[in-house]
Amino acid sequence: MTENIIITIGRQFGSGGHEIGNRLAERLSIPLYDHNLIRMAAKELKITPEEAEKVDESILGRYMSSAILGSGDYLMFMNESEFEEPLSDKVYVMQTQIIQKLANRSSCIFVGRCADYVLGDYSNCINAFVYAYKEDRIRRIMKLYDLTERQAWDKIKKIDKTRKAYYEEHTDRDWGSIEAHQMLFNASLMGIDGVVDALEGIYRKWNERE
Repeated sequence: MTENIIITIGRQFGSGGHEIGNRLAERLSIPLYDHNLIRMAAKELKITPEEAEKVDESILGRYMSSAILGSGDYLMFMNESEFEEPLSDKVYVMQTQIIQKLANRSSCIFVGRCADYVLGDYSNCINAFVYAYKEDRIRRIMKLYDLTERQAWDKIKKIDKTRKAYYEEHTDRDWGSIEAHQMLFNASLMGIDGVVDALEGIYRKWNERE
């Protein structure tokens, strides 16, 4: 077990969950880990960050366990004797080990990567999930990526579907449900700062415990 206080943030795409994590990390002066976990895992696995990115928060690699990508977009299938663990599983296992090490090192924030499940045995873990109304998510993604309304909604649906599949495949829990997370925050009702205020308050209250 660890005496550090860990915050994990799951999020719908376009809900502002990542911005909430960044603002919270600044207020609390603790590190935030998200995409940098991919680079750490890639370094340990001796693969490129780009290779790890392809299977990040995705289960695609699991269904390509008997294939490797050749030049272009062609697939070259391996013999059964050459079968090896999918890259997605290797990245997940390595990220899991890194998350546990970082949680033991200091108080910190993790965004995504099934961190709430990975740290399930940690008593000082605040697990939150951030969601927002469809219209607010669309507006946010349109602005961030300079997309049309239709393009933004298509992107939201695609990424949410991928995150949901990844989370449920590795945890056997329902992504975004109250059963899977300690608390759910509606960023449309509370606003980004409102969610940050709430999580900051919980963190500081926990930090005052003897």
